Amino acid sequence: MNTLERFFFKLLLFFVHSPAKEACAEFFGTLVLVLLGDGIMATVTLGHLGAHGVIVSAIGWGVSVAIAVALAGTISGGHVNPAVTIALATMRKCPWKYVVHYLVAQYLGGFIAAAFVYIVYYDAINEFDNGQRQLPPHPNSTAQIFSTYPQDFVSIGSCFLDQVIGTAMLLIVICTAIDQRYKKVPSHYQPTIVGLGLMAIILAFGYNCGAPLNPARDLGPRIFTLLAGWGTETFSFRNHMWFWVPVLGPHVGALLGVLFYSFFIDLTFANYTMMSSEAEEDEKLVQSSEHEDQNISTEVCVEDPSLQINIGAN
Repeated sequence: MNTLERFFFKLLLFFVHSPAKEACAEFFGTLVLVLLGDGIMATVTLGHLGAHGVIVSAIGWGVSVAIAVALAGTISGGHVNPAVTIALATMRKCPWKYVVHYLVAQYLGGFIAAAFVYIVYYDAINEFDNGQRQLPPHPNSTAQIFSTYPQDFVSIGSCFLDQVIGTAMLLIVICTAIDQRYKKVPSHYQPTIVGLGLMAIILAFGYNCGAPLNPARDLGPRIFTLLAGWGTETFSFRNHMWFWVPVLGPHVGALLGVLFYSFFIDLTFANYTMMSSEAEEDEKLVQSSEHEDQNISTEVCVEDPSLQINIGAN
């Protein structure tokens, strides 16, 4: 093996035995998720789908996350969401040494995916808004292709609560799918369960502010739109009171989701398992005690003639 081959071999070993491998999987999984999801939002917006767009976007994002989780799941766990990564790490379901690598990879994947969607739909976006980049509620707004924006009549407090509850539900679905201690869901079903769960959550909580539920899906593309012509209003929207909601809200909701699952499911099953084990042990002890008593009685009857029953005459 020459020097160059030895160098690449050591580089490959470092890559395999470091968090870089998992980070690359998270980057690629998040890129695929946002690329498909934002592409679907481009179709909904530029195609004037209107009310039908709610169904299309829910199904599209659900299928997209199922594909992304299936793609990265066997390598990194398929988090593709910073809120999921931090919540699982908090509950010791993911090593903390991976967290920073995962977050960087996820946000970068979201940013680059938005750039790809912009390039693919550049002509269509120009046709739609005549080159004037607009934000909601403008009728020719295209910013919602890449990031989420709330309805005019919905308060920031309601949007924050919306994100907390929606992401908590998402983490409950994820914990249910990956729980191998009690439910033992086959691994090849897990992406489908997460995708269907996300689909239901978007249908239930998508009206107020588009159900971002994923900081990398919202912040990465928002930074891209800031640089690509939509301007600083992407962050100053509603007097700078909106952009942090799709980032902080999902993190709070994700932590609550894993706590709820741990309290209502993990502890319940753990107590049930403990009680069942104790009952089995008690039953074994009772059976063992009865068996020992029977042996003792037999031995006494045999050894003490006075306890034997006489059959026949004197």
